[in-house]
Amino acid sequence: MKTQHYKNPLVEQRADPWVYKHEDGYYYFTASVPEYDRIELRRAKTINGLREAEPVVAWRKHETGMMSANIWAPEIHYIDGKWYIYFAAARTTETKEGLFDHRMFALENEAKNPLEGEWIEKGQVKTKWESFALDATSFEHKGVRYYVWAQKDPDIEGNSNLYISEMENAWTLKGEQVMIATPEYEWEKIGFLVNEGAAVLKRNGKIFMTFSGSATDYNYCMGLLVADEDSDLLDPKSWLKLPEPVFKTNEETGQYGPGHNSFTTSEDGKNDVLIYHARNYKEIEGDPLYDPNRHTRAQVFSYDKNGFPHFNVPVRDDER
Repeated sequence: MKTQHYKNPLVEQRADPWVYKHEDGYYYFTASVPEYDRIELRRAKTINGLREAEPVVAWRKHETGMMSANIWAPEIHYIDGKWYIYFAAARTTETKEGLFDHRMFALENEAKNPLEGEWIEKGQVKTKWESFALDATSFEHKGVRYYVWAQKDPDIEGNSNLYISEMENAWTLKGEQVMIATPEYEWEKIGFLVNEGAAVLKRNGKIFMTFSGSATDYNYCMGLLVADEDSDLLDPKSWLKLPEPVFKTNEETGQYGPGHNSFTTSEDGKNDVLIYHARNYKEIEGDPLYDPNRHTRAQVFSYDKNGFPHFNVPVRDDER
């Protein structure tokens, strides 16, 4: 079987990439921009086509207030016939006790093509705490829509844990909010204690959830949670965390700090594709968050004999 070749980096200086393949045949792309001041969308009929696709600004940060700084990690979703963008935003670029003050927000668009029409602010996606919260994603399973995000529990050491909740609608949580992952292994705790950037993949009778851990330099890497598709996804015991990272820095291929991924499928629908960011150098001057060269990359992956995703190593720049 011929495997699709994607030319990497796919889109330069775009971190936390999200690619969604819609029923209209287009791939929709959004990601954090280095200025952290806006949300861009672009679309193309092929994954490689996203490189040259014209970006459209869907939304810009406010001048002051809750949504005026550090616009991070947008994701675009199609829910109940409308488009939604989830993103995180802060009121300042300053940190307090090592933490930013991000909260999570939602935008809605009723246009057929989300690069057109108007994006309406649906407000903050409220959780049980007013604390650092970011990297929301959403998925549907057996007729139930779930929201997964990273947040600081005031009573737990570290930056962020992963939480899941059922949704009342595309911007409102309902019922119990449960923690399904917290940094526990050394590879999740380098620089910062972080579990963030969840992405969901439903395959082989299982719900797989990748996430990223540690600081955003070359220590950044991806871990994996897995739950049986028939289990109660709101029960923390349903989720097993693998003890080792599943995707990490590879010196030989020159890829550093791969993470904050999303999933899509190849143009012919036959291959699953990992979309992620990584740098092609190790040493960074200053705060890694303000180094703009986390580039978006795409890579086909396979499954092992147990039906688990096998991501291999991040491929070299522009190599099969």
